[in-house]
Amino acid sequence: MSRESQTALPGTPDRPELPGTLPDHLRAELIAFRRDLHMHPELGHQEFRTTAAIKARLEKAGLRPRVLSTGTGLICDVGTWDGVQPVLALRADIDALPIPDTKTHVPYRSTFPDRAHACGHDVHTVTVLGAGLVLAELDRKGLLPRPVRLLFQPAEEVLPGGASDAIEDGVLDGVGQIVAVHCDPRVDAGKIGLRPGPITSACDRLEVTLAGPGGHTARPHLTTDLVTAAARVAVDVPAVLARRMDARSGMSVTWGRIEAGHACNVIPMHAELSGTVRCLDLNAWHGAPDQIHAAIDEVASLHGAKSEITYVRGVPPVVNDPVVTELLREAMAARRGPEAIEDTEQSLGGEDFSWYLEHVPGAMARLGVHKPGDPAKRDLHRGDFDVDESAITVGVEFFTAAALLDGRRARPSR
Repeated sequence: MSRESQTALPGTPDRPELPGTLPDHLRAELIAFRRDLHMHPELGHQEFRTTAAIKARLEKAGLRPRVLSTGTGLICDVGTWDGVQPVLALRADIDALPIPDTKTHVPYRSTFPDRAHACGHDVHTVTVLGAGLVLAELDRKGLLPRPVRLLFQPAEEVLPGGASDAIEDGVLDGVGQIVAVHCDPRVDAGKIGLRPGPITSACDRLEVTLAGPGGHTARPHLTTDLVTAAARVAVDVPAVLARRMDARSGMSVTWGRIEAGHACNVIPMHAELSGTVRCLDLNAWHGAPDQIHAAIDEVASLHGAKSEITYVRGVPPVVNDPVVTELLREAMAARRGPEAIEDTEQSLGGEDFSWYLEHVPGAMARLGVHKPGDPAKRDLHRGDFDVDESAITVGVEFFTAAALLDGRRARPSR
């Protein structure tokens, strides 16, 4: 029997019978859709082609998507919201990264020299799209217990993330819970990684400029030695913070750039450092700017340097709600059994899904995309990143199970 002809998985005590499996014809269409997106990646706030393609497919299914006011990204309700009962939102991010696609062995390599879907957002997009199409068919048959909102969000890779704009555009109106997946190349396709509590880190950007009178390297005592000052800031600031911040907060200041001077015998008048601030604890993240400003000022002043600090807020940590995480655990167990669920570790990567969790409870799962048995490791944000496309089926059916199980629960209105 083909999957297309199936209407439900067989029920067992641990795996309740659920409709919403992915038919063969739609699986093939979603793989083709994903490959098309992969060949035509678009950067944050520029996802016009991607938005149009999603919108057209949803409209073909008889749905009524709404493009966000920023011009890219869209939302679409499956089923009719009564204005009272809160709905479950399925979120996908749709933008790509400004890095070259270095794959040479696939026909769907990026057609743009410096853009690539190297974080799996194309997969995120088609799993939510596919789930929406399957749920729409269930709704037509009267099998969808509660409406579901599809959210295709732009600009996740652009700090502070497109989620903030989407929220201002009303995407959470009527939403009671929100869920998402993120590709994980360390987890085999067919499995899901879950973790209640913090699963990703806050991520902010830090720029530091040091200034002071320079001079000849033969007379450093007459100057402010900004090369030494910059080196001490780079080394000592993380060390100072390690003793002022609770070690359990997971605070990490890491420098990605340090620049000073142009000649070997000239002490410069300016030096610059830039890096990131990452933190797993929400309260510590709120206090991080003041702590970091104080540490930089203290270290710089010890060397006679004046410091100018630009602290750019990025995203808070993603803190998975335990109740929503349990819903996702039940959904995956219902589809593929408890053996398909892994406990995942915390990551210091940032994710703007966290902004939604400032407003409603939710959870993000890690979608396994590594081909079982493949010795190659293709990490995120690398030009050779690719996925086992069987993960698309897993993601779609995971989402549909979550929507159906959530709809069977009685939740109070907001």
